Amino acid sequence: MCETAAVAFSQPRVAVVGHVEWVQFARVDHVPCAGEVVHARDAFEEPAGGGAVAAVQLARLAGRARLFTALGDDELGRRSSARLGELGVEVCEVAREASTRRALTLIDRARERTITTLGPRLEPLGDDPELPWGELEGFDAVYFTAGDEGALRAARAARVLVASPRAGEALGHGVRLDALVMSEKDAIERRQAARACGDAELVIATDGERGGAYREGGGEPVTWRAATPPGEPEDSYGCGDSFAAGFTYGLAAGMALADALSLAARCGAVCLTGRGPYERQLTCIDPDRLGAR
Repeated sequence: MCETAAVAFSQPRVAVVGHVEWVQFARVDHVPCAGEVVHARDAFEEPAGGGAVAAVQLARLAGRARLFTALGDDELGRRSSARLGELGVEVCEVAREASTRRALTLIDRARERTITTLGPRLEPLGDDPELPWGELEGFDAVYFTAGDEGALRAARAARVLVASPRAGEALGHGVRLDALVMSEKDAIERRQAARACGDAELVIATDGERGGAYREGGGEPVTWRAATPPGEPEDSYGCGDSFAAGFTYGLAAGMALADALSLAARCGAVCLTGRGPYERQLTCIDPDRLGAR
């Protein structure tokens, strides 16, 4: 079930360039210490990762979204593509002669997630002939989580380009970013953001229930408040990716910065109340139909 949001803008064309992981989720009382055995409950699996979660959230806001990605030429790759299609994402994929990356996510009693990845991340490349990079020139916004410099330059053809520091080595080569969205609590993202901050017109740092802060052009930080979750928290997996997707959608739709941040915060808060990344995500009401999908 998805909460709805009325947005008085025509629906933009949006896409994600990024990664997908096949994730096994399990609830535990606590994350095990060294040598300890814990028993999991409520185990389930989904294609997830930053690229997949953001693409589904964008599809639920815009009615459709495209995902440029790389998957393994294996059963998990095929299952990932099919499941994302069921969730409203148009998957543009290149098949690699490698295994689709897997991950194990443990959700503890505090609803916090701890992630272990298995295998290398598969990324779309700018010289992949199977991917229709030229079509991004007509898009209103792209959110970038993984790929090489060539893929990032292709994504820059969109009117708005938002990136995650998790894109790593693709960043920091002078490609202008409209925004860089990171987690203040994530040490890896803080470290990787340093290479890209000079290329970003806006740097946004989320801070969970405390909201977050942004800087424009290296100026002083401006804070915003977190949105109130519309229910009891279930788990935090996908909240940051849903936030980034909501913010990307806001810029694509022509919203003012404050309104885009407010929408993004709602996306993160709604995701917090669902089991896994897709049970609860914010869905846009078409102003012409005045009804929820």
